[in-house]
Amino acid sequence: MAAELLTIDGVSKTYTMGGLFGGDSFRAVDAVSFSIADGASEIVSIVGESGSGKTTLSRMILNLVPPTEGAIRFRGADVTHTRGRRGRMAFMAAVQPIFQNPFEAFNPLKRVDRYLLTTARRFAGARRSADAEALSDQALRKVGLSFAEVSRRFPHELSGGQLQRVAIARALIPGPALIVADEPVSMVDASLRMSIVNLFRALRDDLGVSIIYITHDLATAYYISDRIMIMQKGKVVESGPARDVLDHPRHPYSILLKSSVLTPDAALDKALGP
Repeated sequence: MAAELLTIDGVSKTYTMGGLFGGDSFRAVDAVSFSIADGASEIVSIVGESGSGKTTLSRMILNLVPPTEGAIRFRGADVTHTRGRRGRMAFMAAVQPIFQNPFEAFNPLKRVDRYLLTTARRFAGARRSADAEALSDQALRKVGLSFAEVSRRFPHELSGGQLQRVAIARALIPGPALIVADEPVSMVDASLRMSIVNLFRALRDDLGVSIIYITHDLATAYYISDRIMIMQKGKVVESGPARDVLDHPRHPYSILLKSSVLTPDAALDKALGP
């Protein structure tokens, strides 16, 4: 039996709203379970509309918020019980985030190369500036850029597509086993969307990286996913191989999502653009 890279075991997140003596509570994520095998190198898409719980789930996987119930294990170790700086750094190197808006991920007053060089020093062991630059350039070239192109440039001097590719390159520097990408193409022009989606496929195929792809976009999910989970009001209502789920949805919510977009072939045509 293959070892598991990531195990989500009955995970829930409950929030209580307002009131000094308590208030109404709701479950943003409700008893979600799934796993990714170590070495599987797959893209698992978590699809749902705003409020479905998919972003809360991604933040728990990244250990940014703790689950109320259940456990999240990365290579057998409980993420929420990671102790010590060394343990936290090892987890952060192995599980890298890519966020929705690249312009919010970078401080507008800091040069972009500073993020790359700091990541190379902190997570990849680069001690000399030349080594940090070489690692940064190597990662940038995997996403179609170079260190020379971004060196000494501020975020506003790059396009949204370039900046998102820099964010992906920064995530690649530590050599992660898992990338958690939360709506990574929603802020990118349609003309660049598929180039980034294709980049994720290349990371899976060429580098063996597994990716959790959080999205509301059925078109790109259909195009790149190995597996798909559809969430509604915190629950996973349908999951399985991507083509099976999206070609033949069974749950009423999955059927509604599909019908509210397009047929998969037409959706793919839309994603690819004119």
